[in-house]
Amino acid sequence: MNTDTLRSKFERYVMSTYSRFPVALVRGKGSWVWDVEGKKYLDFTSGIAVNSLGHSHPMIIKAVQEQSKKLIHSSNLFYNESQVELAEILVKNSFADKVFFCNTGTEANEGAIKLARRWGRANGGRYRIIAAHGSFHGRTMGSLSVTGQKVYHDGFKPLVPGMKFVGYGKVKSLRKALDDSRVCAVIVEPIQGENGVVIPPRDYLREVRELCTEKGVLLILDEVQVGLGRTGRLFAYEHTNVVPDVMTLAKSLGGGVPAGAVLATDEVAVHFTPGSHGSTMGGNPLAMHTASVFINTLIGDGLLDNAARMGDYFLDALSSIGAKYKGMVKDVRGMGLILGVELRSADMGPELFSSCLERGFLYIPTVEKVIRILPPLNVSTEEIDFALEALDCAFGELS
Repeated sequence: MNTDTLRSKFERYVMSTYSRFPVALVRGKGSWVWDVEGKKYLDFTSGIAVNSLGHSHPMIIKAVQEQSKKLIHSSNLFYNESQVELAEILVKNSFADKVFFCNTGTEANEGAIKLARRWGRANGGRYRIIAAHGSFHGRTMGSLSVTGQKVYHDGFKPLVPGMKFVGYGKVKSLRKALDDSRVCAVIVEPIQGENGVVIPPRDYLREVRELCTEKGVLLILDEVQVGLGRTGRLFAYEHTNVVPDVMTLAKSLGGGVPAGAVLATDEVAVHFTPGSHGSTMGGNPLAMHTASVFINTLIGDGLLDNAARMGDYFLDALSSIGAKYKGMVKDVRGMGLILGVELRSADMGPELFSSCLERGFLYIPTVEKVIRILPPLNVSTEEIDFALEALDCAFGELS
């Protein structure tokens, strides 16, 4: 089946919720993927930050094979050792005392919202949640309601009530919003990925934490995209020494298998009681065992250091390209291996992407004019150099 035939079948049988790139991928190895026609591409989308060990990593393959021979699913009506194994790893490597497991990032943020409201009910009947403009927390109704981008709201109103938005990185507006005694929580991304790799001011998270503590409200950090090594630390909050009350994880957590989690302190977690929340597939043995193998590999193989080192190398080189083509590039930014190149005009975005695609380099065009780059955490300098050459040539064609 070629790409045109596959595209035709998609249009016939699959709902059109995505504007897909004109590529049909059939296999991958490491940082590379191949399409149905056999063309090879450097994949710096990583499945939107999911495939942090690249494609077909031997430890992930082994974990899936081993667990699938034992038990894939049993439901949360029973104990399973894979779930407690992963929970222990997460607790021992984070601020948290307890973990709730689900399948995706939007489910994790739904769980965090529900947990915050349960906590709020027990602490004066609070229910309002403050989120940031430009944020992205998911597409289900609760997480959509704290997503600060109107484009995702179109056609779905009324959203869940009780949510308020303030400027990202703007402490003054947050301070004013926290004067509302009905607020139970603030939810924020350490870096806004979907909004174009937006990095807040250096002291922002610390000031948010101080305000939440002062006002007695919960701080929820959404680390669905930036957690688990993406920034060069296991969790992005570690760069600031800020400790949240609740944190959400997903994307790379399962090593490519769907997995999500809500982490919380005992003081907050106690408000989830039997029957208050749940997930049929969440915490299934296949995802849990694979996630444990992923995190142990991430920590044990020195990939956090590699992500930090390769991120510095990549950011420096991208900055040089930005300076070379400053008439087309407005900004270059990033932390670890989440990187963004902001174009001066959205008009050049499609042509630039097509040029890189032709050269075998895949990235994610974000908010129309930001090149979002998410390499696997085990990426090499040679692979980064391939991407840099493709970008340099593509910019050169447009200049």
